[in-house]
Amino acid sequence: MGRWEPDARGRLRLAALELYGEHGFEQTTVADIADRAGVTERTFFRHFADKREVLFDGSGELERRAVDAIVAAPASADPVEAVVTGMVAGAAPLDEHRPYSLLRAAAIAGNASLVERELLKLATLTAASAEALRTRGVPEPDAALAAEVGVTAFKVGFARWLGDEPPGDLTTCIRTALDQLRRLAAPAAAPDPVAADR
Repeated sequence: MGRWEPDARGRLRLAALELYGEHGFEQTTVADIADRAGVTERTFFRHFADKREVLFDGSGELERRAVDAIVAAPASADPVEAVVTGMVAGAAPLDEHRPYSLLRAAAIAGNASLVERELLKLATLTAASAEALRTRGVPEPDAALAAEVGVTAFKVGFARWLGDEPPGDLTTCIRTALDQLRRLAAPAAAPDPVAADR
């Protein structure tokens, strides 16, 4: 092993993503990741429980930031706006790491068990968001519905941000998705009965 280098955790993350892209998740071992990062397997397990956790390491921090922002949202914010404020706050650090997010998304998309785990993490984020709304005094089923809508706006906005031509930064993509959801949910204008008789 060469001389000690800082940020073993970051190097392990990058090494894992590179290897998942080159060889696939299933074919990549912890030993491969540690070797690419220039550390021992023991060092890998000091940072991550297993090779899946490299991909989901930041989800707890995203959830914490989101929940804190939901609880702290202005009292004037409606429940959906409070959740989207939380999603934007939780996702803010990702804006600087789009290349990493692209590699991560590709690794997850190529493995059914990782897709399932990603969906489970989103469900956990939704439940935590609903609980944060209840802390604000939002009753059920409003809290659950608003959490679902806000996390859906995050999910759709995030996917658009990872696309070939995102319409802006991650915050813009999340808010655009929310605007589209609200347009879909808006009641259609009732037909003019007088005009219909003509």
